[in-house]
Amino acid sequence: MTTRSLRLRRLRRSSAHTPPGRRRGAQPKVVALGGGRGLSASLTALRRITGDLTAVVTVADDGGSSGRLREELGVLPPGDLRKALAALCGDDDWGQTWARVIQHRFQSQGDLHEHAVGNLLIVALWEQLGDHVQALDLVGRLLGAHGRVLPMSAVPLELQALVRGHDPGRPDAVETVCGQATVALTPGDVQSVHLVPNDPPAVPEAVAAVLDADWVVLGPGSWFSSVIPHLLVPELLDALVETKARRVLSLNLAPQPGETEGFSPQRHLEVLGRHAPKLALDVVLADEAAVPDRESLADAARRLGAAVELAPVASPDSVSKHDPELLAAAYDRIFRMHGRIGPWR
Repeated sequence: MTTRSLRLRRLRRSSAHTPPGRRRGAQPKVVALGGGRGLSASLTALRRITGDLTAVVTVADDGGSSGRLREELGVLPPGDLRKALAALCGDDDWGQTWARVIQHRFQSQGDLHEHAVGNLLIVALWEQLGDHVQALDLVGRLLGAHGRVLPMSAVPLELQALVRGHDPGRPDAVETVCGQATVALTPGDVQSVHLVPNDPPAVPEAVAAVLDADWVVLGPGSWFSSVIPHLLVPELLDALVETKARRVLSLNLAPQPGETEGFSPQRHLEVLGRHAPKLALDVVLADEAAVPDRESLADAARRLGAAVELAPVASPDSVSKHDPELLAAAYDRIFRMHGRIGPWR
């Protein structure tokens, strides 16, 4: 038996114990994976229907304030973790005030320009406590967050992509494009992505949360730079494959300029399947107005073991943004209709 298998077995045993103060079966245990605005949309919806919510966040960001802190201090990029914490803040005055504070960016002519307050707070606590998970839990308590936020790995990761036609003058050439910020906006056709290092350690608490979940939610979000990276962390992928939780994949409302330009909904499923061929899904959630070919999407979903659920989840004000209430209603219906691990209602 491999070292990774032994670790997974130990984490599976530890996840079977309900932490003090939590009544097992009272509500669905949900783990949401992703990064950036897509994960924030999912968390804003999910916190409306469960209080047992864990976000597992990608740590490959290398742009903006996060990239500067990562380069200068050698820390995990805090930006997507900050966004997840903000999304878990409540709708009361306390929650919304703190959400605005940690999202606030300084505007100046100096070194603080465009740094986010929450990024600085998170990194300060990492340095004070020397523990990523403990620091994020402490920030969550300060904010009154309706859930927990964990990094998917405890080491900073670099995202690399093989891209055909990155150089418009060489449309058939395949080149390596480095860095999450660059991959997210790359011209050309992304063939595949991988992480450096290519066998990063997963955060044990993230693996345990996946193994202990009733439902795992993957997406929406930048497909190659926020969603698929979770499937490239071996221990996390093993947990996603072996968990007894049901798995729902939430599709984007529209292709993203750059990395998924021109992608159909079914092509999103196809590239995900190529990166994690052992991963089966239970449900694929899509906005009914964003699926021009329902039969093709259903075929692609069946190849991953999933059924398709169509629901209106786009904001009435913008077809490119999810509406939190509509998305929450869609998740709640899926959790009720597609079976449960235990009687959590």
